[in-house]
Amino acid sequence: MTAVSPVGDGLPPAHGPLRPIELATGAVLGGVTVGLVTIGSVIPFAAALQLVAAVPMGLLAQRYRLRATIAATVAATLVTFVAAGVVSAGTVVSAATIGGIIGTVKRRGGGPAAVLGLSILAGLAWAAFSVGTLLLFTQSRALLFDNIRNASRGVANLAAREPRLQPLGDDVAHLTDLALRWWWALIAASVLGGVLAAAMFSWFVLGRVLDRLEWLPGRDLLAAPPDDRPVEPLPVTLRDVSFRYPGARADALSGIDLTVTVGEFVAVVGHNGSGKSTLTRVLAGRPPSTGAVDRPGSAGLGLLGGTALVLQRPESQTLGVLVADDVVWGLPTAAAADVDIEGLLGEVGLGGLGGAETATLSGGQQQRLAVAAALARRPALLIADEATAMIDPEGRRDLVALLSDLPRRHPMAVVLVTHHEADAAAAGRVVHLAEGRQVDRLPAWPRPTLHRRPAPYDGGPHHGRAAGRYGAAGGFAAPPLLELHEVRHTYDRGTPWAAPALHGVELTVRRGEAVLVVGGNGSGKSTLAWIMAGLIVPTSGSCVVHDAGGAHPVHRRIGAVELAFQHSRLQLQRQTVGAEIAAWGRGAGSGAVGRALDAVGLDRSLAGRSVEELSGGQAKRVVLAAIVAARPQLLVLDEPLAGLDPQGRTEVVELLARLRDSGLTLIVISHDVEEASVLCDRTVHLEAGRILETAADTAPAAAAPHPGPAWTTPLHRPDALGGPR
Repeated sequence: MTAVSPVGDGLPPAHGPLRPIELATGAVLGGVTVGLVTIGSVIPFAAALQLVAAVPMGLLAQRYRLRATIAATVAATLVTFVAAGVVSAGTVVSAATIGGIIGTVKRRGGGPAAVLGLSILAGLAWAAFSVGTLLLFTQSRALLFDNIRNASRGVANLAAREPRLQPLGDDVAHLTDLALRWWWALIAASVLGGVLAAAMFSWFVLGRVLDRLEWLPGRDLLAAPPDDRPVEPLPVTLRDVSFRYPGARADALSGIDLTVTVGEFVAVVGHNGSGKSTLTRVLAGRPPSTGAVDRPGSAGLGLLGGTALVLQRPESQTLGVLVADDVVWGLPTAAAADVDIEGLLGEVGLGGLGGAETATLSGGQQQRLAVAAALARRPALLIADEATAMIDPEGRRDLVALLSDLPRRHPMAVVLVTHHEADAAAAGRVVHLAEGRQVDRLPAWPRPTLHRRPAPYDGGPHHGRAAGRYGAAGGFAAPPLLELHEVRHTYDRGTPWAAPALHGVELTVRRGEAVLVVGGNGSGKSTLAWIMAGLIVPTSGSCVVHDAGGAHPVHRRIGAVELAFQHSRLQLQRQTVGAEIAAWGRGAGSGAVGRALDAVGLDRSLAGRSVEELSGGQAKRVVLAAIVAARPQLLVLDEPLAGLDPQGRTEVVELLARLRDSGLTLIVISHDVEEASVLCDRTVHLEAGRILETAADTAPAAAAPHPGPAWTTPLHRPDALGGPR
C-alpha cells in the first residue's frame, strides 16, 4: 500500500543506480559532446566547436548526480576514440572534466572558491595520471624524450652556423635537458595549471551559459521513491487520491476513486488539462499528495511483469535502428532471448517487418511497435497515454481494437487515456475527468461554425494542378504563390536504406487560397510540408515561390513560407512567450509582440510566461503568434489539430479562419478532414507520395468576397507589426 506521502520534485535520489532519466539525458548530451568534438577534429576551420563541448557535459552535471556524468564521459570517450582517435578522445575527457566541475558547483550552489577547490583536486588527479602513465610505459617515454632531445640538438646545430645565434641554440639545448630531467614536475605543474586556468575561465563563461539554460526542463515526471516489494501492480485501487505539482497553486487531481483489475480495458477520457496524464503517473507508481494507492507489490514501471507506458509520440520511444531490435531494447540478455519477436510483431499487425528500419515506419506503425515493445516486458498493466492522438482515424480505430483485445489474450489490464469519446466505445468502463475530478460526462463544446467563402472556379478535371486554372475565390484566378512541378524526394538516396517519399507531385497554390492536404500516415504529407517550407530540397523537380522579384526556389527564400510543426513545443526555443515571438519577428518590440498575441486570441499578459507552462492549445497559438510576427507570404500547418481536445480544435479552427480571412495563404495538412475542410477552398489527396485528386469545395457560399492578396488587411500590412520586412 502506498499511503499519504509528500510529492518530491522529480529529481533522482542521492543514492542507488542510475535512473532512466539520467541514462537518457546522459546518452543525449554525451552524443552531443561526441558530435562537437568529432566534427571539430575532422573538419577544417571547425575546431571552435571543441571549445563548446563542455556545455552539454556541464548541463548534465548541473542537473544530475556525478555518476551520470562519469557514465556519459566513459561512453562518449570510447565512441570518440573509435571515430576520431586518441587526441579527440582526450578532448572529450577534458571537456567532461571542466563541464563536470562547473556543473557540479552550480548544482550545489557553490562559487569560485568551490571551483578552485575542485579544480585543484581534478588537476592533481590528472597530473598523477599523466606522470604515472609515462612512468609505466618506460620505452615509449624514452622514445618520446629522445625525439625531443634530438630536435633540440638539431636546433642548436643550426644555430651554431651563425655565431650570433649560437648562444640561443645552446640555451635551447640546455633548457630541453633541464626539462627532461625534471619532466615529472613540469608535466604535473602544466596539467594542474591548465585545469585551474580552464576551470576558472569557464566559471565565468560556461557558468553564464548554464545559468541561461537552467530554465530548460530536466525533471522526471514519472519519478517515484524506491519500492523494494516484488513487482505486482494489479489490482490497484486509488482512494480519494489528489495530486499537486511542486509550486502549483491548485491540485491537478482531486478526490479520485478508481480500481483497475486484471482483464479490464478501462478508458480515461478528458479534455486537455483535465488531469489525465497526471492520473497515469499515479498509476505508474508516483505517490499522490493525499489519499492512498493500494496494490499488492510495486508498480514496477518498465520492469518485467510490471507497468508499461505507451506515450503520445511513438518516435520518442523508438530506440532501435531495426524493428526487431527495438522490441527488446533495454531488456536483460536472458529475457530478450526468451521473447518471440516475430510472434509479438504479428500480434500487433507488424508481421514480417522485423528487419525493417524503424525510421521507415508510419506513425500508426510506430505506435504498434511501441505496443509490441511494451508487451515484450510481459506487463500486468499497460497504460496508453494519448497513444491515438497523432495518428489518422483509420490507424486510431485499429490501435484501439488492438488495445481492447489484449486483456482477452494476456493476463493484464489496459488503461487507455484519450480525449476522443469514440476511442472509449470498446472499453468495459469509462472514467471521465474534468478539471482534475471525476464527472459523469464531459462538458459539450460546440463545433466550429464558420462562414464560407464563395466557391472557387472549377477549371475542369485537372483543376488545381500546375496548369494553374484554379481561381482563389469568386471566379477569378489569383496569381500563383507556390508552384511544385514533378517534385520527387527519396530519403538516404543512393544507399541501401533509400526510402522514396514523394513521386512526381504537381501542385499550384494561389495567393490568398486555403488548401487542405489529406492522407494517411506514411503518405508523404510531412515531407511535402517540409519541402514547401524550404527546409528540404527535393531530390528532383522544383518548388518555387513567387514574390516581387519573380519565381525563386523556396529553399532560397527561407521565411517566405513558414511551417507550423505538428508538435508545437519543438518550435519554442526561448524561455518566455514574449522572447519567442520577438525572435520570430526579428527583434520585434513589446508592442508588436502584443499585437501578435491579440491576433491569435491570447492575453498580452502571457508574454512573460515560461513556454514550459503552456498547454498544448496555448503552445499552438504561441507558434501562430510568432508566425504572424514573422509576416510570411504562406503558412503551412502540419496537423494543427492533432493532440487537441474538442474545445482546442474548435478554437484553433476559428483562429485559422481569422488568419485566412485576413489574406494569409494557408496550406493545412490534417487527419481531421471534417473540421479542417471548413477552412479550405479545396482538398488535395495524397497517397503513397502521389496526389490522387484535387477537389474544389463546392459548399454554398455565405460570406463576403475574398479579401485579396496578403498584407492588404491591417493584420498583415508590412507596417502592422513593426515596419517593413
